[in-house]
Amino acid sequence: MSTALLIIDVQSDLCTGDNACFDIDNVLQRINGMSRAARAAGVPVVLVQHEDDDLQYGSAGWQLETRLLTDSADLTVRKTTPDSFLRTGLAELLQARGVDHLVICGLQTDYCVDTTTRRALALGYAVTLAGDAHSTVDNAALSAAQIIAHHNAVLGSISSFGPRAKVIPATDVPF
Repeated sequence: MSTALLIIDVQSDLCTGDNACFDIDNVLQRINGMSRAARAAGVPVVLVQHEDDDLQYGSAGWQLETRLLTDSADLTVRKTTPDSFLRTGLAELLQARGVDHLVICGLQTDYCVDTTTRRALALGYAVTLAGDAHSTVDNAALSAAQIIAHHNAVLGSISSFGPRAKVIPATDVPF
């Protein structure tokens, strides 16, 4: 199995200030630990950045979070929807490298992490979701912690796509 690490939307505006996602300091540490391990194993790291009216391309808030460890060899993908595959070159980038397994982490659980995980499964990728390395913010009905727990349970139980999402702690992800 050929793996890639997909880091979704770890951008400045989602990591600082009033919009900071739940437990962001620990989530960033876990993501950085996985990216170090992936690079050491020769696994490609893909950095996905969202852009819209609130996260305008090139703005300070759109930039990758400064605490996120990156490398010049990392691959980058820009997107305009919660689906990291829709109207982007992600599928082609992964196909060119023979990737058939994605390790997914990042922001926000209930939008881009959820949608990208489901789309990856629908496209036939095996998925490992780092269950403690994605986050979001509270909404009107649920706390961020509840949203994360709910998505870990739901995404890990979907079987109708064929491939399954395995939900495990970031420290248990093998590269």
